[in-house]
Amino acid sequence: MNNTVRNALGIIVGVIIGGVVNGGLVVIGPMIIPPPEGVDMTTVEGMSAGMHLLGPQHFIAPFLAHALGTFLGALAAYFVGVLYFIGGIVASTMIPAPLWFIALDLIAAYLPMAWLALKLGSSMKPNPEVG
Repeated sequence: MNNTVRNALGIIVGVIIGGVVNGGLVVIGPMIIPPPEGVDMTTVEGMSAGMHLLGPQHFIAPFLAHALGTFLGALAAYFVGVLYFIGGIVASTMIPAPLWFIALDLIAAYLPMAWLALKLGSSMKPNPEVG
């Protein structure tokens, strides 16, 4: 599997996981904290009409859906790192290389780089002057 396919799979998996978590919490939330009588939380119109009746407790599930969905979806960077790590292990058993290189490669090239990508990506701020 080439790098582009692995990256695409990581992104797709991240989007799917984030979407499932987000959607699940949005569906389950009103079951745990029911909306006020007569408020239809299944349509935009119903939510808009009943918004003034909602208390802070009704916003817990949507907030958690957004936060946890994004968090778990962003872990796709680690998924890609793990895929590459597994590929590195397989390659190290097939391709003769010095032990020091295999150790350095497996320890420093995969999961730490996934972590670094997350850190760098999270530190990038959009330029408000563009767009």
